[in-house]
Amino acid sequence: MIELQGVTKTYHGKRKMTVVANNIHHVFPAGQSVALLGRNGAGKSTLLSMIAGTVKPDSGRIIRHGRVSYPVGFAGSFHPDLTGAQNARFVARIYGVDSDELVEFVRRFAALGHHFDLPFRSYSAGMRSRLSFGVSMGIPFDTYLVDEVTSVGDAAFRAKSSMVFKERMKHAGAIVVSHSMEMMKTLCTSGAVLENGRLFYYERIERAVEHYENMLIGKPRIAAKAAAQTETASQAIPKDQGT
Repeated sequence: MIELQGVTKTYHGKRKMTVVANNIHHVFPAGQSVALLGRNGAGKSTLLSMIAGTVKPDSGRIIRHGRVSYPVGFAGSFHPDLTGAQNARFVARIYGVDSDELVEFVRRFAALGHHFDLPFRSYSAGMRSRLSFGVSMGIPFDTYLVDEVTSVGDAAFRAKSSMVFKERMKHAGAIVVSHSMEMMKTLCTSGAVLENGRLFYYERIERAVEHYENMLIGKPRIAAKAAAQTETASQAIPKDQGT
């Protein structure tokens, strides 16, 4: 479980201020895979980084219950002069897992071939993402933070990534960012939409996608909210939370 308590984050550009989070209060439930949706530039990756602890909010606090991964796809924890194998071993020591087991898992999963034993600085962007995803999936986190990386690689690698991710979700939760709505519907059960610094949470992924798609075409949010309220009335549990 991850608690956001009055979280605020803004960026000041030359001409305007971008509000990523405006006093957000929200609890991401334990053991659920949540899709995080929003326009380009809304701040989804920044929110993931704040949850991971690699970016600090301007105000408020984030309480993490259990072990939370770094944002998968984030290569900041990898040393450019170490090989992929050496980086995997280094991360294993940080998180207290068996380094030999993690190295072998990543070697098989990432399928980098001889590049796994070459310096990280020589990797392409796709290879870096495969290494990062492999290292993360090889560690038993309680909550995985995933940013677009499941779309890396060819069809076979994407299928393998989805299969491993679903297996991990049997015992953990996740917050997932992706522009593929079909992938979100496949991997996630609930969703949250980040819009103008506010976070709207839906217990059904379909409702979150509806909100997101209406937002993209400029349709008032009331349509998605009405659908959520209809569902609420039939099941007597809240489906739409805007903070």
